[in-house]
Amino acid sequence: MTAVTTATARASWARVAGVAAVAVTVALWASAFVAIRYADRALSPGALALGRLLVGSLALGLPVLIRREPLPGRRELPGILVCGLLWFGVYNVSLNAAENRIDAGTAAMLVNVGPILIAIFAGLILHEGFPPRLFGGCLVSFAGAVIIGVATSQHGLQQSLGAILCLVAAFAYAGGVVAQKPVLRTASPLTVTWLACTIGALSCLPYAGTLARQLGHAGSSTIVWTIYLGVAPTAIGFVTWAYALARTTAGRMGSTTYLVPPLALLFGWAFLGEAPPFLVLPGGALCLAGVALARTGGRRARGAQSGPPLR
Repeated sequence: MTAVTTATARASWARVAGVAAVAVTVALWASAFVAIRYADRALSPGALALGRLLVGSLALGLPVLIRREPLPGRRELPGILVCGLLWFGVYNVSLNAAENRIDAGTAAMLVNVGPILIAIFAGLILHEGFPPRLFGGCLVSFAGAVIIGVATSQHGLQQSLGAILCLVAAFAYAGGVVAQKPVLRTASPLTVTWLACTIGALSCLPYAGTLARQLGHAGSSTIVWTIYLGVAPTAIGFVTWAYALARTTAGRMGSTTYLVPPLALLFGWAFLGEAPPFLVLPGGALCLAGVALARTGGRRARGAQSGPPLR
């Protein structure tokens, strides 16, 4: 009876720890959209991306050294390179630039169209098929993006450009995940993430001079928010994601990321006082409904979305 009780207690603790890890991941990724809004008041999009990625690379590199993780082989390097350039480089710069123009909640909704794009790219590039519900989800989500675009266009050209930049970020994220997925079959997720983050930082080095100048005039709060972005959403968020993913299916874990946009809206409203245009709410709901519908299109489509987005 003692052994059975101990095993039951361990199973219960594992479930609690898994749920807690999911909650931490979702909360940190949602908070990133708000943190970017705070930090980019003093830093340009490229400088903020470089600062965040440098911090993230250092934070991820430490456990790699401690664990003595093996480096991937040469065959994996092209995928890691593409992942780093798109998912960590282009994604971050585009998202930062977008949040100079639109509120955090709207940005989170638009970027979360990415999982549909992942399924499409995976069908074309990784030959994972095109389930019928995938196309239905694409249409629903596209309708939501159009509504958000109309809502933001009523508030000027700057917000319309912000919506476009969010879609650029979503495409970059999708391309990075599809490039990363084959690599994870043979390489450590921690090492792959660290290398991709480092490559992203290297791709942003042209902004080094700008980062140095702007940090010299920035307040302590900007520095703190930049460090937060690198340590919390980038490094800790990926660790808690991996912990939870090891204890559940990729499909169930992936569905939790759709809690990020509503949380980002709430965080933006609470901490930034950003009330998005009314049409953004039904538009965002359609985006999320479309992604959810696309995810029900079979195991192959769900498998293509197993990689987490960088928030």
